Amino acid sequence: MDGLPETVDVVVIGGGPAGENVAARVVRGGLSAALVEHERLGGECSYWACIPSKALLRPGNALAAARRVPGVASVGRIDEHAVFARRDKFVSEWDDGGQVAWAEGAGVTVVRGRGRLSGEREVTVDGGAVLRANHAVVVCTGSVPVIPNVEGLADVPVWTSRDATSASWVPESLAVVGGGVVGVEMAQAWARLGSRVDLLVRDDRLLTRMPRFAGEAVAEGLRADGVRVRFGVEVRRTSAVDGGARVELDGGEAVTVERLLVATGRRPATSDLGLERVGLTPGRPLEVDDTGLVSGVDGRWLYAAGDVTGRAPVTHQGKYEARVVGDVVVARARGERVSLKPWARYAMTADHHAVTQVVFTDPEVASVGPAEPAEPSHRAVDLPIDVAGASLHAEGYEGRARLVVDTDREVVVGATFVGQDVAELLHAATIAVVGEVPLRRLWHAVPAFPTISEVWLRLLEEYGL
Repeated sequence: MDGLPETVDVVVIGGGPAGENVAARVVRGGLSAALVEHERLGGECSYWACIPSKALLRPGNALAAARRVPGVASVGRIDEHAVFARRDKFVSEWDDGGQVAWAEGAGVTVVRGRGRLSGEREVTVDGGAVLRANHAVVVCTGSVPVIPNVEGLADVPVWTSRDATSASWVPESLAVVGGGVVGVEMAQAWARLGSRVDLLVRDDRLLTRMPRFAGEAVAEGLRADGVRVRFGVEVRRTSAVDGGARVELDGGEAVTVERLLVATGRRPATSDLGLERVGLTPGRPLEVDDTGLVSGVDGRWLYAAGDVTGRAPVTHQGKYEARVVGDVVVARARGERVSLKPWARYAMTADHHAVTQVVFTDPEVASVGPAEPAEPSHRAVDLPIDVAGASLHAEGYEGRARLVVDTDREVVVGATFVGQDVAELLHAATIAVVGEVPLRRLWHAVPAFPTISEVWLRLLEEYGL
């Protein structure tokens, strides 16, 4: 800790994508920043989530895509050793030296250790160092896995999402508990790498926050890869057996597997932040306004961005929030007025209207905004992705598209696409939602032929244009 400044303009707790963006943004605005991180700079996404999970999924998706194009040689199997080596490269062998060099090169002071609030504008770091902020403290500590209270779970070989994305051997059998994004992505990734996979889902469908047709398509894709998808089941108890785990379900049925992956959601990481020192409750999300200012704390000095707020727990949305927070802190430090007017520079309006997400299974699911009509004026327009571009893209291409339209204003408020490679359709929909582009103007945005984007024309025709 020698050589650390005792006082800086902004202290950021948490060096993941959100924290990095806040720190870089305030330095860009002329303030000094200290970034406190107790693990690896770059956070969950860089080492245990988005990046390694996509690296594990991509080879299987590419092989499946090749098999859908007649004339392309696509026999054989995936080389898991090559997959793991490529994954390890993308996570920099779990070494954050490059991230540290970037931060320091951007003028950010990197502080190693766990930071906790110890007073107004004050953060104490493990080891006793105290950092004081002239203007703001920003909490960007992300989220942690939710581990269910299941009898015997502590006695069996359990994977969390971190284990599932960092393992370098293929278990003969794997049970995945949870039908959300992590559950379905990891079930498919490991099935295609050679595991026998059981997906155990408490609900009656997958991806419950998305349209039913999205979960049904993903379930069909998983079954095609040999995954046994089980709906309406709960894990009652687990026990160790022959180096693996016996998983007992309600009704008395059981499965025995080499590894058990618990993918039952995440919660904001606020339990060990010293929140009680500033009048807040540990373990709860940090409630913020659209500038990122934390509610329930006197004065404009405590901010938060990313998963820790519980608003929109996806990496890219956290980075968006971080950019807003950084700009807000700089503006208020200069004495400027900050407007909360929707879509203003200093307002996180997209959190309410345009949260984007991609599930990188095969088929992919890509969404922005509401998945279902949420107002009396909303109308869902649904179609199969049955266009020339899709037919050329893959033999027997199957996919679906939905627009949610506000019929009073005739603008798109939400969109969902399901199918091979639909992630690349998403940003066009996001621009339409954020820009509130009138449908009659979208009609003049002519999709190139032959592309999958032709589905936009078909959707507008189905709406009645």
